[in-house]
Formats: sequence, C-alpha cells, structure tokens
Amino acid sequence: MTTVVPTSEEDAALSVVRFASELAWADAGPEVAEPQVSRLCLEGEEFIAMGKWLELASLMITSAELIFSKVSEKDVESIFTIICNLVTKTENPDEVMEIVKVITAKLVQQPNEKPAVRLKILINFYNLLETPYCQFYVYMKALNLAVDGKVTQYIIPSFKKIDSFLKEWKIGTPEQRELFLTISNVLKENKSMSKDSFKFLTNYLATFSGEEAHVLSEAKEEAVRAIVDFVKAPDVFQCDLLDMPAVGQLENDAKYALLYQLLKIFLTQRLDVYLEYHTANSTLLNDYGLVHEECIAKMRLMSLVDLSSDGSGQIPYELIRDTLQINDDEVELLVFKAITAKLIDCKMDQMNQVVLVSHHTDRVFGQHQWQTLRTKLVTWRENISNVISTIQANKVSEDGSQAAQGLVVH
Repeated sequence: MTTVVPTSEEDAALSVVRFASELAWADAGPEVAEPQVSRLCLEGEEFIAMGKWLELASLMITSAELIFSKVSEKDVESIFTIICNLVTKTENPDEVMEIVKVITAKLVQQPNEKPAVRLKILINFYNLLETPYCQFYVYMKALNLAVDGKVTQYIIPSFKKIDSFLKEWKIGTPEQRELFLTISNVLKENKSMSKDSFKFLTNYLATFSGEEAHVLSEAKEEAVRAIVDFVKAPDVFQCDLLDMPAVGQLENDAKYALLYQLLKIFLTQRLDVYLEYHTANSTLLNDYGLVHEECIAKMRLMSLVDLSSDGSGQIPYELIRDTLQINDDEVELLVFKAITAKLIDCKMDQMNQVVLVSHHTDRVFGQHQWQTLRTKLVTWRENISNVISTIQANKVSEDGSQAAQGLVVH
C-alpha cells in the first residue's frame, strides 16, 4: 500500500495531489493514467506558485472519497491533515471560509463511511482555525456528521463547553437557534440525557423573546415538545416556559391551548386541579404519550412544594395527606421523595405531626423570584456590612484601651 511521506510543506501538498490522482486513474491503465496524473500535479505546482490556496484545496479534495475507501485510517488522517493545513496559508478570511466549505463538504458527503475518522478530522480541522465563525461552521458540520454517521458519543462531551464556545464564536441568533435545537435533538435520543435535552430546548425557545408573531410560529412545534418533555420528565420540577413568548403563543392557539393549560397547572396549581383536567382531557394526554399515573406522581411532589411556599414554614401532616390525596402512612414517604429530589429542605416532627420547612425550590423562576432573590442578597449584604462594622468598632475600642493603659504612671 502506498503511503504519503511528505518531505516539506510544498512537497506534502503535491504528494497528496499525486497520490489521490494515481488512485483515481489506477484502473485506466498507465497510458491514460500517467498523463492525467502529470497534468494534475502540474496544476498543483502552479497553484502553489501563485498562492491559489482555494484552487489547490479543490484540486486536492477531488478524489478524497477514494482515499477513504482505499487506504488505512492512519493514512486518511495524515492526508487530510495536509489538506486542512491549507487554511493557514492565507490571511484572507473570505478565502479561509471558502476553503473550509470545500473541505467540509467532502468530509460530510458520505457520513456512513468511516464516520469516526471523518469526525476526528473535522475536530482537528476546528483546532487549526482562528476565525470564530469558521470554527462554528466546522463544529456544526461535525455535529451533523456525528448525527448522520451515528457516532454522537464522540461529540456529546463537547456540549459541556457550549457556553464558553458561544463567547468565542459570537454568533447571531439564527445560528444559536440551529445549535441549541440540534444539540437538544442529539441528547433526546439518549434517555439518560433527557434533562440536558430539555435544557437546550428551552435555550432554543428563549431566543425567540421579542420576536414578531410570524417568527414565533417557527418555534410552535418545539414549544409543544418542551411542554410534553417537561410534564414527562420525572426529575425536572422547575422551568420558566410560562415566561417565554414562544410558549405563550400556545395559550390561545386552537390546537394547543389545552396543552398550554396543562403546563400552567403543573407550574401553578395543585393535584386536585390536575385531576379535574384529566377527567375532561384524558384523550389529549394519551395522544401526547403522557401517563396519568406518572403525572399524578409528579403533581404530588409539585403540590407539596406549593404547600411549602405558603410562608408559615410548617405543614401539618393532615394537610399534606388531604392535598396529595394519600394515606397517612404515605405522608413521610412523599416528604422523603421531595427531599431526595432537592425540592425542599425540612425536618419531620413526628410528635407534633408537622413538617418544618427551611427551604423550598420554586416551580417557576420569573420576575417575582428574581426580585425576592435580590431582596435577600441586599439583606445579606447589609448584615455582613453590620458585622464588619461591629468588628472594626470593637478593634478600635480595644486599641484605644491598650493605648490608655500604656499611659498609666506607676
């Protein structure tokens, strides 16, 4: 098997041209192949001499599919390292972008052939780039390749860095929407990552704030999905979907108004209201794959959170039993489940049959919750300031006392 062994940067590029050309014309016989290979190599030399890096990239990439099918993975990586390195030859950002498009188009053309190798090449290509938008462009190509080639396990770890990527890329709203929705769809396929999928889906919906109605309509189906995903999720108890215009448009929608009503019940009402809703709309729940028993289990926990927010800090066992519609011996079990889910911090006073709540998680986190948090932070800052002032005053008093003692005449 022939292997490309570059001896210099120019020689490396020409070696790839020659190698790919020989593969492309291998079946034509030497009489036909040799003139064609010579012609292509001559073109490559001219492009290098004239600094036509985009044309050279197009020439080198032409037979790339033959490279994938006829050489080892190690050689494929070596060859594409040389091709991708052409972006470092030019300082023209427009030319860099065009080279990126030419190379990535070929890499994603056959996603099912050695997809892991193609993905690795794209990631290495990403690391060569200095232009933020080019990096974003290659990342999206890598993401879509991972989906089409069914190798998403290799790119999922990078999702943890998306926030820092966004700061570097500085992309616009349309690009953010594409990114968030693609990631959400990737994670949705993995049941263990449904919570992360929901997070990116809400990030997507949040980008529609301030948009006109015709733009909001683009997100209607995703808004529906977000509601269903939230209701289904056994470990998600807080969201700000009600504050999002993309979701709010469903409130008066002829097709989805009842689904919006269900979201509102889960975020603002208690179990009894949900049960009334189910009686009237059981078919709708079934249509969206919502299991009544699972909805009851989640609503019981969310209703307990609602009881915790009443302000007294004490919830009688009897009130929990009646609100959650459970037996006496189930009260402490439900409280324990709420503690485990980190919905409330509390102690159970079995002697007095009350739950003493020290903290609870709000089901929604909107303007009111932000104002409450701000008030708490201001109070906390004032308390800290008072403590510091007291310490400083005591220190001044002690220093003055010691100085006075030093003046005493014996």
